[in-house]
Amino acid sequence: MALRDDQIERYSRQILLPQVGGKGQEKLLAAKVLIIGVGGLGSPVAAYLAGAGVGTIGIIDSDKVEMNNLHRQIIYTGDDIGRSKAEVAKERLIKMNSDIKVNAHVLRLCSDNALNIIKDYDIVVDGSDNFPTRYLVNDACVLLGKPLVHGAFFRVDGQAMVIKPKEGPCYRCMFSEPPPPGAVPSCQEAGVLGALAGTIGLIQATETIKLILGIGEPLIGKLIIYSSMEMSFRKVKVPKDPECPVCGQHPSVTKLIDYEQFCGINKKEAK
Repeated sequence: MALRDDQIERYSRQILLPQVGGKGQEKLLAAKVLIIGVGGLGSPVAAYLAGAGVGTIGIIDSDKVEMNNLHRQIIYTGDDIGRSKAEVAKERLIKMNSDIKVNAHVLRLCSDNALNIIKDYDIVVDGSDNFPTRYLVNDACVLLGKPLVHGAFFRVDGQAMVIKPKEGPCYRCMFSEPPPPGAVPSCQEAGVLGALAGTIGLIQATETIKLILGIGEPLIGKLIIYSSMEMSFRKVKVPKDPECPVCGQHPSVTKLIDYEQFCGINKKEAK
Protein backbone atom coordinates (compact mmCIF):
# COMPACT_ATOMS: atom_id res chain seq x y z
CA MET A 1 0.00 0.00 0.00
CA ALA A 2 1.68 3.19 -1.17
CA LEU A 3 1.35 6.25 1.03
CA ARG A 4 -0.71 9.14 -0.31
CA ASP A 5 0.78 12.63 -0.47
CA ASP A 6 -1.36 13.82 2.45
CA GLN A 7 -0.26 10.82 4.52
CA ILE A 8 3.38 11.55 3.79
CA GLU A 9 2.81 15.09 5.04
CA ARG A 10 0.85 14.02 8.14
CA TYR A 11 3.38 11.44 9.27
CA SER A 12 6.49 13.16 7.88
CA ARG A 13 8.26 13.64 11.23
CA GLN A 14 7.72 9.97 12.00
CA ILE A 15 8.70 8.73 8.53
CA LEU A 16 12.01 10.61 8.85
CA LEU A 17 13.04 8.23 11.63
CA PRO A 18 15.28 5.42 10.36
CA GLN A 19 13.37 3.05 12.65
CA VAL A 20 10.11 3.87 10.84
CA GLY A 21 10.43 5.14 7.27
CA GLY A 22 7.74 4.71 4.66
CA LYS A 23 7.54 0.93 5.10
CA GLY A 24 7.09 1.31 8.83
CA GLN A 25 4.31 3.83 8.34
CA GLU A 26 2.58 1.38 6.04
CA LYS A 27 2.82 -1.25 8.80
CA LEU A 28 1.21 1.15 11.26
CA LEU A 29 -1.64 1.93 8.87
CA ALA A 30 -2.25 -1.80 8.36
CA ALA A 31 -2.17 -2.64 12.08
CA LYS A 32 -5.20 -3.47 14.24
CA VAL A 33 -4.98 -2.70 17.95
CA LEU A 34 -7.63 -3.34 20.61
CA ILE A 35 -7.69 -1.15 23.73
CA ILE A 36 -9.48 -2.57 26.77
CA GLY A 37 -10.94 0.42 28.60
CA VAL A 38 -10.66 4.07 27.56
CA GLY A 39 -9.94 5.54 30.96
CA GLY A 40 -6.78 6.89 32.55
CA LEU A 41 -4.55 4.49 30.63
CA GLY A 42 -6.63 3.94 27.51
CA SER A 43 -7.10 7.67 26.82
CA PRO A 44 -3.44 8.53 26.15
CA VAL A 45 -2.86 5.15 24.46
CA ALA A 46 -5.75 5.77 22.05
CA ALA A 47 -4.71 9.35 21.32
CA TYR A 48 -1.10 8.50 20.53
CA LEU A 49 -1.92 5.42 18.47
CA ALA A 50 -4.38 7.49 16.45
CA GLY A 51 -1.76 10.19 15.98
CA ALA A 52 0.81 7.61 14.89
CA GLY A 53 -1.55 6.34 12.21
CA VAL A 54 -2.49 2.91 13.56
CA GLY A 55 -5.07 2.01 10.94
CA THR A 56 -7.69 0.20 13.02
CA ILE A 57 -8.25 0.91 16.69
CA GLY A 58 -10.81 -1.06 18.66
CA ILE A 59 -12.14 0.26 21.95
CA ILE A 60 -13.98 -1.76 24.60
CA ASP A 61 -15.70 0.16 27.39
CA SER A 62 -19.17 -0.18 28.86
CA ASP A 63 -18.97 2.91 31.10
CA LYS A 64 -20.23 6.44 30.74
CA VAL A 65 -18.17 9.56 31.35
CA GLU A 66 -18.36 10.84 34.94
CA MET A 67 -17.16 14.08 36.49
CA ASN A 68 -14.52 12.31 38.58
CA ASN A 69 -12.98 10.83 35.41
CA LEU A 70 -11.90 14.17 33.98
CA HIS A 71 -8.74 14.77 36.04
CA ARG A 72 -6.99 11.80 34.41
CA GLN A 73 -9.02 10.65 31.39
CA ILE A 74 -7.75 13.27 28.99
CA ILE A 75 -9.84 12.35 25.97
CA TYR A 76 -13.06 13.65 27.57
CA THR A 77 -14.47 17.06 28.52
CA GLY A 78 -17.23 18.22 30.82
CA ASP A 79 -19.65 18.23 27.89
CA ASP A 80 -19.24 14.45 27.61
CA ILE A 81 -20.54 13.61 31.09
CA GLY A 82 -23.24 10.95 30.86
CA ARG A 83 -22.22 9.81 27.36
CA SER A 84 -20.71 6.46 26.40
CA LYS A 85 -16.92 6.53 26.76
CA ALA A 86 -16.42 4.27 23.76
CA GLU A 87 -18.61 6.39 21.50
CA VAL A 88 -17.05 9.67 22.63
CA ALA A 89 -13.55 8.25 22.20
CA LYS A 90 -14.41 7.10 18.69
CA GLU A 91 -15.58 10.61 17.76
CA ARG A 92 -12.44 12.22 19.19
CA LEU A 93 -10.02 9.84 17.50
CA ILE A 94 -11.63 10.20 14.08
CA LYS A 95 -11.51 13.99 14.46
CA MET A 96 -7.82 13.67 15.31
CA ASN A 97 -7.10 11.45 12.33
CA SER A 98 -9.65 10.75 9.60
CA ASP A 99 -7.20 8.22 8.12
CA ILE A 100 -8.04 5.60 10.71
CA LYS A 101 -10.94 3.30 11.47
CA VAL A 102 -12.26 3.10 15.04
CA ASN A 103 -14.46 0.28 16.29
CA ALA A 104 -16.43 1.15 19.43
CA HIS A 105 -17.43 -1.94 21.43
CA VAL A 106 -19.89 -0.60 24.00
CA LEU A 107 -19.93 -3.68 26.21
CA ARG A 108 -18.35 -5.36 29.18
CA LEU A 109 -15.67 -7.89 28.30
CA CYS A 110 -16.43 -11.36 29.65
CA SER A 111 -15.63 -15.00 29.01
CA ASP A 112 -18.49 -15.27 26.50
CA ASN A 113 -17.26 -12.52 24.14
CA ALA A 114 -13.52 -12.00 24.79
CA LEU A 115 -12.08 -14.54 22.35
CA ASN A 116 -14.45 -13.55 19.56
CA ILE A 117 -13.53 -9.86 19.85
CA ILE A 118 -9.79 -10.19 20.47
CA LYS A 119 -9.19 -12.61 17.59
CA ASP A 120 -9.73 -9.84 15.02
CA TYR A 121 -6.86 -7.67 16.34
CA ASP A 122 -3.08 -7.91 16.11
CA ILE A 123 -2.22 -6.49 19.54
CA VAL A 124 -4.20 -5.89 22.73
CA VAL A 125 -3.57 -3.05 25.19
CA ASP A 126 -4.97 -3.57 28.68
CA GLY A 127 -6.23 -0.35 30.26
CA SER A 128 -8.61 -2.03 32.71
CA ASP A 129 -8.73 -1.21 36.40
CA ASN A 130 -9.85 -4.49 37.92
CA PHE A 131 -8.39 -7.92 38.40
CA PRO A 132 -11.21 -9.96 36.83
CA THR A 133 -10.71 -8.14 33.50
CA ARG A 134 -6.91 -8.20 33.79
CA TYR A 135 -6.81 -11.97 34.20
CA LEU A 136 -9.47 -12.51 31.55
CA VAL A 137 -7.53 -10.47 28.98
CA ASN A 138 -4.24 -12.18 29.84
CA ASP A 139 -5.76 -15.63 29.47
CA ALA A 140 -7.53 -14.78 26.22
CA CYS A 141 -4.33 -13.37 24.67
CA VAL A 142 -2.30 -16.42 25.71
CA LEU A 143 -4.92 -18.78 24.31
CA LEU A 144 -5.05 -16.83 21.03
CA GLY A 145 -1.32 -16.13 20.84
CA LYS A 146 -1.87 -12.36 20.75
CA PRO A 147 0.69 -9.85 22.14
CA LEU A 148 -0.62 -7.98 25.18
CA VAL A 149 0.67 -4.65 26.49
CA HIS A 150 -0.01 -4.56 30.21
CA GLY A 151 -0.24 -1.42 32.30
CA ALA A 152 -1.50 -0.61 35.78
CA PHE A 153 -1.19 2.06 38.43
CA PHE A 154 -2.02 2.56 42.10
CA ARG A 155 -2.05 5.90 43.91
CA VAL A 156 1.34 7.36 42.85
CA ASP A 157 3.09 4.32 41.34
CA GLY A 158 2.66 2.39 38.10
CA GLN A 159 3.94 -0.52 36.06
CA ALA A 160 4.03 -1.81 32.49
CA MET A 161 5.10 -4.98 30.69
CA VAL A 162 4.72 -6.69 27.31
CA ILE A 163 3.29 -10.20 27.24
CA LYS A 164 4.13 -12.10 24.08
CA PRO A 165 2.89 -15.70 24.24
CA LYS A 166 5.56 -18.38 23.62
CA GLU A 167 8.33 -15.78 23.81
CA GLY A 168 8.04 -14.67 27.43
CA PRO A 169 6.07 -14.82 30.67
CA CYS A 170 2.42 -13.85 31.03
CA TYR A 171 0.68 -11.95 33.81
CA ARG A 172 -0.04 -15.18 35.67
CA CYS A 173 3.67 -15.97 35.75
CA MET A 174 3.92 -13.03 38.17
CA PHE A 175 0.60 -13.47 39.95
CA SER A 176 -0.97 -16.88 39.36
CA GLU A 177 -4.34 -16.00 40.90
CA PRO A 178 -6.27 -12.76 41.60
CA PRO A 179 -6.05 -11.36 45.14
CA PRO A 180 -8.95 -12.04 47.51
CA PRO A 181 -11.89 -9.59 47.61
CA GLY A 182 -11.06 -6.36 49.43
CA ALA A 183 -7.28 -6.95 49.42
CA VAL A 184 -6.62 -4.13 46.95
CA PRO A 185 -8.66 -0.91 47.21
CA SER A 186 -10.10 0.64 44.08
CA CYS A 187 -9.18 4.07 42.70
CA GLN A 188 -12.37 5.41 44.30
CA GLU A 189 -11.09 4.34 47.70
CA ALA A 190 -7.34 4.86 47.37
CA GLY A 191 -7.15 7.85 45.01
CA VAL A 192 -4.77 8.29 42.08
CA LEU A 193 -2.45 10.95 40.68
CA GLY A 194 -3.91 11.83 37.29
CA ALA A 195 -0.60 12.51 35.51
CA LEU A 196 0.65 9.06 36.59
CA ALA A 197 -1.95 7.43 34.36
CA GLY A 198 -0.60 9.42 31.42
CA THR A 199 2.97 8.27 32.06
CA ILE A 200 2.03 4.58 32.08
CA GLY A 201 -0.31 5.02 29.12
CA LEU A 202 2.49 6.60 27.07
CA ILE A 203 4.77 3.65 27.86
CA GLN A 204 2.01 1.31 26.66
CA ALA A 205 1.55 3.31 23.45
CA THR A 206 5.30 3.29 22.78
CA GLU A 207 5.56 -0.47 23.36
CA THR A 208 2.61 -1.06 21.04
CA ILE A 209 4.23 0.93 18.24
CA LYS A 210 7.52 -0.96 18.76
CA LEU A 211 5.68 -4.27 18.45
CA ILE A 212 3.96 -3.19 15.23
CA LEU A 213 7.22 -2.00 13.68
CA GLY A 214 9.39 -4.78 15.08
CA ILE A 215 11.93 -2.31 16.45
CA GLY A 216 13.83 -1.81 19.67
CA GLU A 217 13.63 -4.06 22.70
CA PRO A 218 10.03 -4.54 23.82
CA LEU A 219 9.37 -5.14 27.50
CA ILE A 220 8.94 -8.89 27.02
CA GLY A 221 9.78 -10.53 30.33
CA LYS A 222 10.62 -7.13 31.80
CA LEU A 223 8.41 -5.22 34.22
CA ILE A 224 8.92 -1.45 34.37
CA ILE A 225 8.08 -0.08 37.82
CA TYR A 226 7.62 3.69 37.98
CA SER A 227 7.63 5.81 41.14
CA SER A 228 6.26 9.27 40.45
CA MET A 229 7.36 10.59 43.86
CA GLU A 230 10.98 9.61 43.27
CA MET A 231 10.73 10.12 39.49
CA SER A 232 12.45 6.79 39.04
CA PHE A 233 12.06 3.79 36.76
CA ARG A 234 13.14 0.30 37.75
CA LYS A 235 13.25 -2.63 35.33
CA VAL A 236 12.68 -6.06 36.84
CA LYS A 237 13.16 -9.34 34.97
CA VAL A 238 10.12 -11.59 35.12
CA PRO A 239 10.94 -15.26 34.52
CA LYS A 240 8.57 -17.56 32.67
CA ASP A 241 6.98 -19.89 35.23
CA PRO A 242 6.95 -23.51 34.00
CA GLU A 243 4.12 -24.11 36.48
CA CYS A 244 2.04 -21.15 35.23
CA PRO A 245 -1.61 -22.23 35.09
CA VAL A 246 -2.15 -20.73 31.62
CA CYS A 247 1.19 -20.64 29.74
CA GLY A 248 3.15 -23.28 31.67
CA GLN A 249 4.12 -26.78 30.63
CA HIS A 250 0.93 -28.31 31.98
CA PRO A 251 -1.72 -25.55 31.92
CA SER A 252 -4.80 -25.95 34.08
CA VAL A 253 -6.52 -22.88 32.60
CA THR A 254 -7.64 -23.97 29.15
CA LYS A 255 -10.75 -21.82 28.86
CA LEU A 256 -11.73 -18.36 30.03
CA ILE A 257 -12.90 -17.77 33.57
CA ASP A 258 -15.00 -14.88 34.91
CA TYR A 259 -13.50 -13.98 38.28
CA GLU A 260 -16.42 -11.96 39.58
CA GLN A 261 -15.84 -13.21 43.12
CA PHE A 262 -12.47 -11.44 43.21
CA CYS A 263 -11.93 -7.73 43.80
CA GLY A 264 -15.61 -7.00 43.48
CA ILE A 265 -15.22 -3.46 44.81
CA ASN A 266 -15.03 -1.97 41.35
CA LYS A 267 -16.39 -3.78 38.31
CA LYS A 268 -15.97 -0.92 35.87
CA GLU A 269 -13.95 -1.54 32.75
CA ALA A 270 -11.56 1.41 32.83
CA LYS A 271 -9.83 3.83 35.15
